[in-house]
Amino acid sequence: MSIRLPAADGGHRLHRPCTDPLAPLVCGPARSRRFYAAAHVVSDPLAASAQAGPVVDWESTMAFRHRLWAQGLGVAEAMDTAQRGMGLDWPAAAELIRRSAAEARAVGGRIVCGAGTDQLAPGCGHSLTAIVAAYEDQLAHIEACGAGAVLMASRTLAAAARGPEDYLEVYGRLLRQSARPVVLHWLGPMFDPGLAGYWGHAELDAATEVLLKIIADCPEKVDGIKLSLLDAERERDIRRRLPPGVRCYTGDDHHYPELIAGDGAGEPASDALLGVFDPIAPLAARAALALDRDDPAGFRELLDPTVALSRHLFAPPTRYYKTGVVLLAWLAGYQEHFTMVGGLQSARPLPHLAAAYEQADLLGLFPDPELAEARMRQLLAVYGVAA
Repeated sequence: MSIRLPAADGGHRLHRPCTDPLAPLVCGPARSRRFYAAAHVVSDPLAASAQAGPVVDWESTMAFRHRLWAQGLGVAEAMDTAQRGMGLDWPAAAELIRRSAAEARAVGGRIVCGAGTDQLAPGCGHSLTAIVAAYEDQLAHIEACGAGAVLMASRTLAAAARGPEDYLEVYGRLLRQSARPVVLHWLGPMFDPGLAGYWGHAELDAATEVLLKIIADCPEKVDGIKLSLLDAERERDIRRRLPPGVRCYTGDDHHYPELIAGDGAGEPASDALLGVFDPIAPLAARAALALDRDDPAGFRELLDPTVALSRHLFAPPTRYYKTGVVLLAWLAGYQEHFTMVGGLQSARPLPHLAAAYEQADLLGLFPDPELAEARMRQLLAVYGVAA
C-alpha cells in the first residue's frame, strides 16, 4: 500500500505507511528528569457555532491528558501558546485548569498550569498594577485548584514595561506572595512576536542578567525557568548559573535531546516542558525510561530521530506549530476531527501537513497506521488531491 502526498515544490511523492507502530506503553513518572508535555486542546466543532467564544470538547481533551499521565509524562496545562491568546480565552483556560487539575489528582499525575494576563484587553496601555492584579487572579485560581503554576511571559507586560526595573517589580511582587515555588517562562519572539524585548532588553545577554537577578532575589520561590529561545548555548549558560535547586526546563523544540541528556562531567542537564512531547509522547516516555536506566546512548537513539519532525512542526511562523500537532492527534485516532479553536487548522499549507504525517508515520507514532492513512486521504480529498 502507498499514499501519494503533495510536496512543497508542487510535485508529489509516494509514501508507504508504517506496518510496525510503537506498542502501547504504561509506566510511572521518570525519576531522573521531569518531563511535561504542553498538551493541546480538542475543540468541539459542532457546538462552536451555537455560542460565542471557544467551545472545548472536554471529554476528548481530558482523555488525551490521561494518555500522557499513563505514559509517565506530566501535563503543562493552558501553556498552549498556539491556542491560548489565539482563540482560547481566559474563562475557557480557567475551566481547563480546573478540570485538568481535578483529573490529575484522581490519578496522581503531574501538572503545572500557565498563569498570564490574557484577561486584560489588548492594546489598552495597562498599568503595572493592573498587570500584577491580572497575574494574581490567575495564580490564585491555579493554586486554589491545587496545581503548580508557570508564570507565562505577558504580551501586556512587554508592551507596558519601560525597562528592566518594571520586570523586577512585577515578578518580585508575584514571587513574594506565591504560595509555592513557580516556574518562570522566557518565550522568544519566534513563538510570539509580541514578546520581543522581554526582560527590558532586546539584547539577549542583558535580558539574561535581568532574568537571573529575578531568580537570585527569591530562589526559594522559583521551581525552575522554562526557556523557549531555540538557542541551545544560551540555555546551557543559564542553567550553569542557576541557584541550587532551581531547575532549567527546556522549551527548545529544536535541540531538546542534547539539552535533556546533558553534557556529562558534572554539568547540569535540562528537565523538559515541551510542545513536541504532545505528538511524540510514546517515544518521549521510552526515552525517559532509558535515562532512568542510566542509558544516555539509548535515550539519544530514541529521541534524536524525532528532531526532524519537531523542527518541521515548529518551522516559521513558529506560533502556528499546533496545527501540525492537532493534525497528528486526529490521524492517531485521539480525536474525531481536525479542527482547532480560532480556526487555526487552516494556518499551515497542505504540503506541510503531508510532511508531518509522513514523518510521524516513519517514527511509528500512529497506533493504527491504516486509520491514519485513511484520514490523510480524507484530508487530501478535501483539497482536491487524489492520493
